[in-house]
Amino acid sequence: VQLQASGGGLVQPGGSLRLSCTISGLASDDHATGWFQAVPGKQREAVSCIRLKDSRLYYADSVKGRFTISRDKAKSTVYLQMNNLKPEDTALYYCAVSNGSCFGGYGYWGQGTQVTVSS
Repeated sequence: VQLQASGGGLVQPGGSLRLSCTISGLASDDHATGWFQAVPGKQREAVSCIRLKDSRLYYADSVKGRFTISRDKAKSTVYLQMNNLKPEDTALYYCAVSNGSCFGGYGYWGQGTQVTVSS
């Protein structure tokens, strides 16, 4: 299984970015794909997740109403649309695939894409 994350960049507060996570090598939809934030000196935090077999969604409280996770099955890609970005959203964002739950069992990780929110 391989994950390729992309779409990060530098954006001003209030701006938007869309992250993409393209996944290859999975044999079924019985898994979940999550996005995580990593900031030096802090524990990695879950941001959002989509469970692919039933499209159940999860969002951290800090991003509810601003971020939207979605999936293009034909492209094997999960997106994270990030709107109204804040400086505290600055982080290295990773996508990961779990064994079906949004709350653990993440065995495959992408390489990370940097998001910097600054004026």
